[in-house]
Amino acid sequence: QVQLAESGGGLVQAGGSLRLSCAASGRTFINYAMGWFRQAPGKEREFVAAISRGGGSTYYGDSVKGRFTISRDNAKATAYLQMNSLKPEDTAVYSCAAAALASVPMIQSSYDYWGQGTQVTVSS
Repeated sequence: QVQLAESGGGLVQAGGSLRLSCAASGRTFINYAMGWFRQAPGKEREFVAAISRGGGSTYYGDSVKGRFTISRDNAKATAYLQMNSLKPEDTAVYSCAAAALASVPMIQSSYDYWGQGTQVTVSS
């Protein structure tokens, strides 16, 4: 089992920045690719970003490319999502997930473990 706990969400004005953290415990963190997804009210969960086990490969959803950066610190068993130039449409619950894969999945069903999520609200 891997337990994931997100933090860093909150209320921010449009154009601002937030950094989300995802702390992992349980199994060996480096064995898992990590991803971030988000779900806005009334919408389906959406892929945001993912990073490979070693951190050498990253992928982003089209709506966040150039604004968000995913990273990880394997020594701290933590993944991060730096969000810049935030827009009101970025408002959602953001969840991190772990996949026991060598690839970098962008599909929800590829992930084995999920955190509870953290709310991000961007005001206009």
